[in-house]
Order: sequence, then structure tokens, then C-alpha cells
Amino acid sequence: MNTHEIIADRQLEFSSTLENISLVEKLIDDVCNEFSISEDLYGNIIISITEAVNNAIKHGNKNNIAIPTRVNCQILSNKIKFIVTDQGTGFNYSDLPDPTAPENIEIISGRGVFLMQQLAEEVKFNKEGNQVELYFSFAVN
Repeated sequence: MNTHEIIADRQLEFSSTLENISLVEKLIDDVCNEFSISEDLYGNIIISITEAVNNAIKHGNKNNIAIPTRVNCQILSNKIKFIVTDQGTGFNYSDLPDPTAPENIEIISGRGVFLMQQLAEEVKFNKEGNQVELYFSFAVN
């Protein structure tokens, strides 16, 4: 089976308010239940995707409820791919401070991208920096 074959495709579009993260959590719950995703992988997915959506709402769309945030979830034959898109101007994802550096340890924010990179198998940003793709491998039963 081709690893790029899409088995299922789910999409969400919602107004950019943090309360709508619950919609994303429900999507993740539904997909993980339907495809028997392990609890460990579920934990990685929920943290990574909620961080990405939080960033899209707060930093990309500036909490503007009139601007939509989009989440697309594709189940491939042995991977789950999430795409989170905001309508903002983007950011330079290669120029983020290291949150583990001693001078940044006490700073509360600035860990979302780091967490995504630690928990997802692969993280890709588009060149504008307003869309992120996160990949997670899972065993096919």
C-alpha cells in the first residue's frame, strides 16, 4: 500500500477563538478512536496539534474571530498528517529562540514549535510560515 494514499480526510474550519480548540480536540479524539491510535501517540498528537492551533489563533490570526483557522487531518496508510493553517502573514520558523537555552528557561511562552518538533515525527512549515504540517507514524493493524 502506498504511504501517500489517503484513507480518510477530515477538515475543520472555525473562528479564531481559543474556545474552539475543543473542536480540534474532538476531531483528534474521534480519529484516534476510529483508527485505534495508542495512548502514547494520542498524547503526542493532542499536545502538538493544540499547540499549532493555539499559535495559529493567537499569533497568526491575532484572536480575530472573523478570520478562520483551518485544520485538516489526513489518515494515510501508516501516518496521520495534520495541516494547521492561519490567515496571518506568517513568521520565520527557522529563527526561533531555543526555549531550552538558560536565558529562555524562565520565559513562559515560546515553546510551542519546540514541543511540536519533539513530539511529531516530522514538522514542515510552508515558506510563508502560516501553515504547518505535522506527521505521526502509527502501526497498521
